[in-house]
Amino acid sequence: MDMDWESCGWERLGEGVGRRRLPGWDATVGLVTGRNGVLLYDTGSTLAEGAELRARVTSLTGGRSVTHVALGHPHFDHVFGTAAFPEAEVHGAAGLAELLRREADDLRSDAVRHGVDPEAATAAATSLIAPGHEVSGELTLDLGGRPVVLANVGPGHTRHDLAVLVPGTPPVLFCGDLVEESGEPQAGPDAVPAEWPAAMDRLLALGGEDALYVPGHGAVVDAGFVRRQREELARRASVS
Repeated sequence: MDMDWESCGWERLGEGVGRRRLPGWDATVGLVTGRNGVLLYDTGSTLAEGAELRARVTSLTGGRSVTHVALGHPHFDHVFGTAAFPEAEVHGAAGLAELLRREADDLRSDAVRHGVDPEAATAAATSLIAPGHEVSGELTLDLGGRPVVLANVGPGHTRHDLAVLVPGTPPVLFCGDLVEESGEPQAGPDAVPAEWPAAMDRLLALGGEDALYVPGHGAVVDAGFVRRQREELARRASVS
């Protein structure tokens, strides 16, 4: 029997698969459960937000802990809660671990610029956990009757974009900020605009026409939305 997602504050996307839209920046975190494992996609913007997510996951799953964390990209609103899951295996795109160790102070500054309390930002940056497992290409994890595919699909929004595909009917694809629905895709100084459309092509090949595409911010979309956003990004970057 599937879990009661809605009463616990989550949006159910399929059996054992859901997501939560966090306050503040409307960032999405995803959750995938199997018999032997629980995977969380992204961890929130502060340690307190990570701790709240941990409590909500425990409530939803009847006391189970997160066994795997997948980090979609290296922005504070997606990675600063990771230390709330010290027992989890942390996965990220190849090169992410080195970047997080090198640029923790920059992430803290970015968080403060966006309104995070300076002390909370310092605490998160100081305790930031870099991935112990980095993904080049694709990696399939078995959560126990629930395979999930971690795919290094960037560069695009950043140089370290990791998507997570949950096969099923329909498939669910967590896209990170390669796709955004609640606003225009944000291209910061670490974006690679000329290669972003190709990253979205990889998303479309991974998910297919029938998948639920879960953006980093906003409502769940379909392949047509992703394709239209891809064409707009290609137009802006003057690439085909």
